[in-house]
Amino acid sequence: MDNKSTKLIVLTGGGTAGHVTPNLALVPTLKAQGYDVKYIGSKAGIERNLIEGQGIPYYPISSGKVRRYFDLKNFTDIFRVAAGILQSIGLLRKLKPNVIFSKGGFVAVPVVIAAKVLKIPCVCHESDYTPGLANKISAKFAPKILTAFESTLKYLPKEKAIYVGSPVRKELLDGDAKAGLDFLGFDGSKPVLLVLGGSQGSQRLNKAVRDALPMLLNSFDVAHGCGKGNLDETLEGTKGYVQFEYINQEMPHVLKAANIAVSRSGANAIFEYLSVGLPSLLVPLEVGSRGDQVLNAEEFVSKGYSKMLRETDIKSSDDLYNSVMDLYNNRPKYIEAMQNFAKNDTIEHIVSIINSCAKK
Repeated sequence: MDNKSTKLIVLTGGGTAGHVTPNLALVPTLKAQGYDVKYIGSKAGIERNLIEGQGIPYYPISSGKVRRYFDLKNFTDIFRVAAGILQSIGLLRKLKPNVIFSKGGFVAVPVVIAAKVLKIPCVCHESDYTPGLANKISAKFAPKILTAFESTLKYLPKEKAIYVGSPVRKELLDGDAKAGLDFLGFDGSKPVLLVLGGSQGSQRLNKAVRDALPMLLNSFDVAHGCGKGNLDETLEGTKGYVQFEYINQEMPHVLKAANIAVSRSGANAIFEYLSVGLPSLLVPLEVGSRGDQVLNAEEFVSKGYSKMLRETDIKSSDDLYNSVMDLYNNRPKYIEAMQNFAKNDTIEHIVSIINSCAKK
């Protein structure tokens, strides 16, 4: 590799798949524009498998979580963050990147701080309606922070914030419905209900769906992405129901085969549904959350893209079933609203900003 003619970018972010897949969405365009791509992430986070599976060089660092509430782990994690900063400084001195792109998550904070120390330009991206604590910290050290929602601009420094949208993998737009049905093992005689609880899975959502399964299977074939360790062996072989810990390479085909989705409202997931025009019933994570998923869902509901069902409103199987049926019966309304969404070239916009910030 000719280091004189190749630019180097270090991507960072982790903790959930939502902090990783937007990074992966940028990689083909970055490489096409002459960037060598490397990744800094945590030692044991989900990002490691996702990135190494794409053949991208991966460098693990120590990371810790800075909590908004009192927890004894705050005292030990502060040392992990400090170690992560020192490790990042060493790595960045060795790699000499032209620019850093951070997708958030607490593993990104040491990298962004190290970039500031070494005077390496850094571009951050915030997917949620309101900035998370990691990106609030990172925004103090990065010259640019990009947003998925236009309304997020009001929460960030005016001179740094730019609305760009959410980067979605281009291959998601190239799904084949028949390939999706073949992968799921469905014959297409019923509409397909896709259930996704996020990369970490959702026990509450999984339980609500499985409790309502006898009713749902009367009308739908159900494809259930339930998260690692959340498979229910007692349901194996149930006609019209298939479950996965995680759907990765086949996701473009599965999205094309699906007629509606029931999902958490992580920003990455809902923008993927929007990009493929898939009506969704959003059940936002609330317990143990800062409330970002509720705000994401409310914004999509206000635009007419999705329907929302609060967890606290699921008192019985009928509540989930009735909401699913209402979404399915009114799906033309949601599809029309999504078709009116002004699609922009988000990936190209982000890469152009990265180019403008990159150190020559």
